[in-house]
Amino acid sequence: MSEIVRQKISAKAEQFTESVIREMTRVALQYDAVNLAQGFPDFSCPLELKQAAYEAIEADVNQYAITWGDRPFRHAIANKVHWYLGLDINPETQITVTCGSTEAMASVMLATVDPGDEVIVFEPYYENYGPDAILAGAIPRYVTLHPPHWTFDEAQLRQAFNANTKAIIINTPHNPTGKVFTRDELTLIAELCQKWDVLAFTDEIYEHILYDSTQHIALATLPGMEERTVTINGLSKTYSVTGWRVGYILANPELTGAIRKVHDFLTVGAPAPLQRAGVAAMQLPPSYYEELAKLYHQKRDSILQILDQVGIPYFVPKGAYYVLADISKFGYKTDVEFTYHLIKDIGVAVVPGSSFFSQPEKGHSLIRFCFSKRPETLQAASDRLLKLQSTLQPTS
Repeated sequence: MSEIVRQKISAKAEQFTESVIREMTRVALQYDAVNLAQGFPDFSCPLELKQAAYEAIEADVNQYAITWGDRPFRHAIANKVHWYLGLDINPETQITVTCGSTEAMASVMLATVDPGDEVIVFEPYYENYGPDAILAGAIPRYVTLHPPHWTFDEAQLRQAFNANTKAIIINTPHNPTGKVFTRDELTLIAELCQKWDVLAFTDEIYEHILYDSTQHIALATLPGMEERTVTINGLSKTYSVTGWRVGYILANPELTGAIRKVHDFLTVGAPAPLQRAGVAAMQLPPSYYEELAKLYHQKRDSILQILDQVGIPYFVPKGAYYVLADISKFGYKTDVEFTYHLIKDIGVAVVPGSSFFSQPEKGHSLIRFCFSKRPETLQAASDRLLKLQSTLQPTS
């Protein structure tokens, strides 16, 4: 009798790699490079959040919160969403608190998407979306965002919708391009979602980080979209606490019921004392967000000045805290080769553009810089990047 040999790795896990973004942080540490790769601020969060977290821990808020979110936090989220977006959200039936927006998207996918369903993803995309769809058994359908303004072709988008489409993912402001979807673009998406009875999953984690008088428009606020939009957000980017892993989901009661079940069995709940700190975050005044936008505007200008000095072409972001740069003139075969040169020889870590595409070769001429850093961090990166002028010989 022959011995049974089974495949040890699932077919799902074979379809994607580890996170390239997180890998770049590990390589940066190995070579002591300035980390402009992973999207985390290297400066302090608001004092109000620290104080609230201290007080919660001192008060022994150490046990499980309600699975789908501590009640004071859910009510604080609802209040903030009301004044900022104008949406009336029932905190008891329409909010789920998660372990970051990453778990939020996974929970939403697993709760709503069946194997064989199609999910539309704009490309380039934040690298988690493809694996999320694969883990849910879905088939990603990619729609191209075209530089320099990262617009999509209406005909291609219309063609992507069909009887098998279950959902579309919209990330606005967008990682990695810095695109902010316009009202006209979102109106077209809303029209197609309603025509084909499709859900919309919106990742709005960068909603307050905007430039050049650009406005953030939540898809759920458009006519006919509140009931079919699942809005994903969190504390990470707006409040500079990426390591706290506190996110949240807004959805209609029916969808929320399904999402809460999946969330419960994935993670049980987000950290209880940090949810109390989330209450303080949601209660910050409008002036906090105005100052945040000014701060990031300065940081964006700093990184663009650095790239101008070094001679690396780029695409000006309208939101989020990344800038995509075009390295095609430098003669490297791939973005990965160029990225490792930057880390090992120059001392600056970035993300290779291929990690944002379903076909890596589409990103071989791109790299992504993160500029959510202290002035001294950006200056250190600038000092090192200037070495590129002597070490790189641009091709004609």
